Amino acid sequence: MGNIIAIVGRPNVGKSTLFNRLTESRNAIVKEVSGVTRDRLYGKGEWNGVIFSVIDTGGYAIGTEDIFEGEIRKQVDLAIEEANAIVFMVDVMSGIVDLDEIVARKLRKSKKPVYLVANKVDNTERIGMSAEFYTFGLGEVFDVSATNGSGTGELLDEITKNFGKEEDIKKEEEGLPRIAIVGRPNVGKSSLVNALTGEERNIVTDISGTTRDSINTRYRAYGFDFILIDTAGVRKKAKVHEDIEYYSVLRSIRTIESCDVCIFMIDSSIGIEKQDLNIYYIIQKNSKGVVVLLNKWDLVSKDQNTLKKAIEMAKEQLAPFNDVPVLATSVPNKQRIFKSIEEAIRVNENRIKKIPTSKLNEVMLEIIAHTPPAAVKGKYIRIKYIQQLPTHAPSFAVFCNLPQYIQDSYKRFIENRLRENFDFNGVPIKVFFRKK
Repeated sequence: MGNIIAIVGRPNVGKSTLFNRLTESRNAIVKEVSGVTRDRLYGKGEWNGVIFSVIDTGGYAIGTEDIFEGEIRKQVDLAIEEANAIVFMVDVMSGIVDLDEIVARKLRKSKKPVYLVANKVDNTERIGMSAEFYTFGLGEVFDVSATNGSGTGELLDEITKNFGKEEDIKKEEEGLPRIAIVGRPNVGKSSLVNALTGEERNIVTDISGTTRDSINTRYRAYGFDFILIDTAGVRKKAKVHEDIEYYSVLRSIRTIESCDVCIFMIDSSIGIEKQDLNIYYIIQKNSKGVVVLLNKWDLVSKDQNTLKKAIEMAKEQLAPFNDVPVLATSVPNKQRIFKSIEEAIRVNENRIKKIPTSKLNEVMLEIIAHTPPAAVKGKYIRIKYIQQLPTHAPSFAVFCNLPQYIQDSYKRFIENRLRENFDFNGVPIKVFFRKK
């Protein structure tokens, strides 16, 4: 992937604000506290017809005992390796500090084009305060205000003049399946992304809530091509104390709403809890495809029937929508992790499947003739035909003379017969009865 800009710098200089400005989004969480951004966050931007990717990184820190700081440094190093251009951000109000010197020294060795950006030049009085940053020896200093956007146009003019035109990138990714990895905190979502991609793309620690942003990764390997999204764990509202985490939960729910298929991870050593069912309900409510992973299978005591019983119990707890693939996985052992991707792609194919009306009626009208809906108040319900609706998720309209008398049990009967005959495994389907 070409045309990649990485934004680096010490904590709390405004990198995420600039990221949101360049991508015209609010994908990066912004707060006046250092250490909010932990993973690399990817976004798309466009300037004068040139499309580019932007990587927001955690603040580069050194010399602390914080478990996240070492991981953040790794993420910054990986971002620098990936990027075609590096935006080194400093704070004009605080001037040069030791960490700026450390980052500058690292960037001088990178052999990548570096654009030194002095942020927080929010008014004319601060113009010229950035002169001291020329001592880094990184060339021109760009005065910008990430908050109000001043100076960003000149910065992008300079960066993009060395970029090739990439009009086709956006079109190329538009048709790709979007697969989101969701679940409660600390069930192994980021570990799964790292195992699939073969690199430490996301920060992994034993502390729940490490991932705060939804992170998009273009996955192209083993014949697959899709967008893989790692999300922050969805917590109970009562357990959301930090407002940063509150926004992370909202973003996770938004990710579920915008994806095609969810890989729904459950901690098999704990089992399905109420919060798992709440997440599953959100997936079902939004008509998303789903693959259920019973993760951390290596921590479960087993006998010859353990797997079968665990899958049966999971489907029982996920009823009534339990026509879903359920896999037992172990990320450290790479057990069935690639099978989960195969299942997600298959579920996506089921989700976009369109059944010809002639085939639909040939199969279903015979079943309905054999088992018609029960008469109500002496009135017989006659079903004329069935048609699949042109919706993003499978929906069917059943046309009959008295739709108001159709009972819920018969709606479930029709749905189950559709599943049996046309394979909608992993996909919620909707059946509407309409008057004809």
